[in-house]
Amino acid sequence: MSVIYQTTITRIGQNAKEALGEQMLITLREGAPADIEEFCFIHCHGELTGALQPGARCELGQHCYPVTAVGSVAEQNLRELGHITLRFDGLREAEFPGTVHVAGPGPA
Repeated sequence: MSVIYQTTITRIGQNAKEALGEQMLITLREGAPADIEEFCFIHCHGELTGALQPGARCELGQHCYPVTAVGSVAEQNLRELGHITLRFDGLREAEFPGTVHVAGPGPA
C-alpha cells in the first residue's frame, strides 16, 4: 500500500488533548486562526496524492490504524485545509461528513 499523505505535527493546541479523551484527534495545517488552533494538532501541510477511503491505513507514530469509514467531505478538507477529525471507534459508516473513522484505541 502506498503512502498518500505524510505530515509532521509541529504544535499541539492548548485544548487539543481533551478530544483524545473522547477518542478524537483533530488536525489542522499551520496558519489556522488562533481560536481554532487551540483545539487542534497543528501540522505542516503535505500533499494528498491518492484517495482517502476505507481499507487504507493511518499511521500515527508507531501505531497503525485501519480506516473503516470516510465522511463525504473529509478528503476535500484534508486536501484544502489539512483538517481532519479522526475518530477511534471503528464505525463502518461516517458519523459526520468531515470525519474519518479508524479501528483501535486512540493515542494516550
